[in-house]
Amino acid sequence: MPAESSRWDTLEALKKSAKGKLKYNTHWGQDGEDILSECDAPPSLSPLSGVFLKRLSNRPLQKTCSLGSPSRDSSPGQSEDVLVSSSAPTSPRLLAPAPQSPLASPPQSPLTSPPSPSSSEVKEEENTQDQEIAGGPSPELSSAPSPTPPPTISLLSPRATQMAGCIRVCEEKHRAKAKVVLSARQELQERLVETVASRESEQMKRFEEYMELKQRQEYQSMRDMMEKETQESMGRQEKLKEEQRHRMKILNLRLRELEQQRLREAELERQRQAEGRERLRTLNAVQEEVLQLNQQLQPSAPSQASPTPDLASYTTRGNQLCSQVSEVIRTTAEGQFPSIEDMAVADRALQDMRALVRAMQLEAAQAQEKRRKDEEEEKERRKQAELQAQLEEQKKSAALSAKEKARKKGLQIKAEESTLKWYQELQDSANQCALSFEDLNNTKDQQSKRLKMELQKAASIPVSQISRTSGSKLREIFDKIDTVLSGRSMQSGGKSISASQHPHGLAFVSYKLAEKFVKQGEEEVASHHEAAFPIAVVASGVWDLHPKVGDLILAHLHKKCPYSVPYYPPMKDGTSVEEYQRILGYRVDDSGVEAQDSFLKRMSGMIRLYAAIIQLRWPYNKQGPAPHGLNNGWRWLAQMLNLEPLADVTATLLFDFLEVCGHALMKQYQGQFWKLIFLIKEEYFPRIEAVTSTGQMGSVMRLKQFLESSLRRKDIPPPKGQLSSSFWRT
Repeated sequence: MPAESSRWDTLEALKKSAKGKLKYNTHWGQDGEDILSECDAPPSLSPLSGVFLKRLSNRPLQKTCSLGSPSRDSSPGQSEDVLVSSSAPTSPRLLAPAPQSPLASPPQSPLTSPPSPSSSEVKEEENTQDQEIAGGPSPELSSAPSPTPPPTISLLSPRATQMAGCIRVCEEKHRAKAKVVLSARQELQERLVETVASRESEQMKRFEEYMELKQRQEYQSMRDMMEKETQESMGRQEKLKEEQRHRMKILNLRLRELEQQRLREAELERQRQAEGRERLRTLNAVQEEVLQLNQQLQPSAPSQASPTPDLASYTTRGNQLCSQVSEVIRTTAEGQFPSIEDMAVADRALQDMRALVRAMQLEAAQAQEKRRKDEEEEKERRKQAELQAQLEEQKKSAALSAKEKARKKGLQIKAEESTLKWYQELQDSANQCALSFEDLNNTKDQQSKRLKMELQKAASIPVSQISRTSGSKLREIFDKIDTVLSGRSMQSGGKSISASQHPHGLAFVSYKLAEKFVKQGEEEVASHHEAAFPIAVVASGVWDLHPKVGDLILAHLHKKCPYSVPYYPPMKDGTSVEEYQRILGYRVDDSGVEAQDSFLKRMSGMIRLYAAIIQLRWPYNKQGPAPHGLNNGWRWLAQMLNLEPLADVTATLLFDFLEVCGHALMKQYQGQFWKLIFLIKEEYFPRIEAVTSTGQMGSVMRLKQFLESSLRRKDIPPPKGQLSSSFWRT
């Protein structure tokens, strides 16, 4: 039907119009704008309607009609014209008559569509609209106002009414769709606000608990101090009473028994108070550890999306355990101490929290491993797809993959045979040197004893004086050491002594000097990392002139720190636990084995000294290769990566070695060094993480940050405390 085809044409025109191209903006609701205000507003005329009415008024209408009563002499033709004009739409184009042709044409039906305007008329209308929009007055509107014709009322035709209805239905659909989208957005924002509010509330509660803990600790420290003063005062009183009892010997036996009973009760009370305070300190420590573990369960930064169900369950359980420990502390009344049952509840909560953290870390590691495997599988699939097109490349990649799989099957648990042989030769040489001056240690001759003491002072005191004061001071110290090792005479205590005064004096001085160098790394460098460089440069100079001393330095270093070989000594049959711990480098005495932190600190100092020695050279010696150069550092690093990592030890030593010697190795080996660093990051570091427990992650995180920073910047900065050229001019 013509009406149907015109309807779709009209809808297509509406889509292409300015109103049909309007876009919905999601931020209207936030800016406070009512997106439905224009739909609910009453209809009004366009600002351009005057232009069209004026144009229509300039054109003669063929047929017009008035709403007044028709005259009696109107013809039937005129009544038909009235019907046509009354049922025509109000559009200017519909009101404009078609141009008359010279030939008579039959009158159009009311249902037929009017003729379309010509292109010139359309352009003229567009120009007029542009002028109206730009705000400039049109030539026609700027003229004198013409008399306004009387208003006429036009009725819409059924076709126009139907089109208007379709437009209104379309607007209603868009309005309903906008309301649905707006309501969904409001619900999403409400859920996000509720999630963030609950998380912030839990964090505020944990912060309040932490502040309460700090206040209790301060109160406890003040109370301990007051209790100590009270105990001192009571001690003084007891001394006075004891003196009074000695002076008053006529006291009754019953009074002494009562006094002793009172003292026993006071001692029991003090013991009870001491045990209670110890339990309270333990409970505070438990709460502090629980809060710290709970921080590990919390997400690093709040996200707009809700956390995953697994991590949310861990966080919820951690908050429950924190609340449980806090409840135990709140139940402890003011001035009283927690009972054994309270400590048992707190210990169970701490164990549960540790297990929860381990479970979360294990799950995170499994998820990471799964993602890594998925990425590797995806890479492998892409690689296989590419290799199918190139047969030669496929053969090479297959060979490389076979080598890589063979290399990843496992690492060694002991050092290489050549390394072990070298290690044993150094130890045998050191033992032979110690046996050679055994008679000097066991001599009963007073003169030999004095000579031994003077030689030991001459070897150890200069090494103890090494510092970063100036280069000239280091040179004086080096000259003193060189004089002793050369067997020349020197002044000590107002007397002239020389190592050549005894047949084994030089061996004794060399042994003690090497031992002192290693001890400085064990103590001085472990406490002050920058002290490694002045000690190492003097040791390198002595090593260059007296190679035997260098071998003894390595022997002492390997004995006290077998990881500097690198070598993991196995436990042999019949060896006691204490003796095996001594072999591993631990200090064992009557009080037991030293703490792990102290052990790692000593090992770190010796590794830092070794890393400084291999990259430094005494500047006043003849130019040439270093006595123990960077190639030994590369060998140590490569053999260390061939061994299975040890918990807490491997990460600490790798970090210390790379921080001191990484810059020198980078400059020496360049691309090969970065390949090695990438191998540590991608393949060896996950092995370190696998053998490291939760409480030993400090050294692991330091190593991880160092590797990531170095690979990201493609540079390793020089170590702190390195000696510059200006240092030797002072």
